[in-house]
Amino acid sequence: MDALRDIANLLIQTLCQLFLLALIMRVLLQLARADSYNPISQFLIKVTQPLLKPIRRFIPSIGKVDTATLIAILLIQMLTTAALVALQGYSIPNPLDLLIWAVLGTLGMLINIYFIAILASIIISWVAPGSYNPLILLLHQLTEPVMAPFRKIVPAMGGLDLSPIFVFLTINVLQIMLGHIAASVSLPVAYVIGI
Repeated sequence: MDALRDIANLLIQTLCQLFLLALIMRVLLQLARADSYNPISQFLIKVTQPLLKPIRRFIPSIGKVDTATLIAILLIQMLTTAALVALQGYSIPNPLDLLIWAVLGTLGMLINIYFIAILASIIISWVAPGSYNPLILLLHQLTEPVMAPFRKIVPAMGGLDLSPIFVFLTINVLQIMLGHIAASVSLPVAYVIGI
C-alpha cells in the first residue's frame, strides 16, 4: 500500500509541477514581452488556455499582470499541497496556511526558473553563440529584463560579462531568505512544489 501512495505522490507532484511551470512561464513571458509567435510561447498558450479561458471570464487582467493566471497558479499550488498532505494521511491545513505555502512555493519556482534560464543562457552563449533557435531567443527575452540592471552596474570586462555572477548571488540570497521564511511558517517542504 505504501508503494501505491508513493506512486500517487510522484504522479501528482510531477504533473502539477509541469503544469505550474507552464503557467508561470506564461506569466513571465507576458511580463517580459517575449515573442508570442515563438513556437514555445504558442505551446504554453495552447496547454494553459483550457484552464485559463473560463477563469478570465470572472477575473480580468490588471494592467500588464495576468491576474487570472496568477490566481490559477495559487489555486493549483493550494490544491496540490492539500492533496499531498491528505494522501499521507494528515488532516488538511486551513486555507490561510495553504495560501501562504502556495505563495512561497510559487516564489521558489520563480527563483528556480530564473536560475536555470540564466545558467542555460550562459552555457548556450559559449556553445552556440549567435544561434537563432526559438528556445534560445525565448531564453534571451526571458532573462534580459533581469540581467539588464546588473549589466548597467557591472560593466563588461574585455568582452567578458560578469553580471551573471551578481545575478546568481542575488538568487542565492533570495533562496536563503525564502528558506528562512518557509521555516518560520512551518512549511511542509515535502508537500509544496517549488521549495
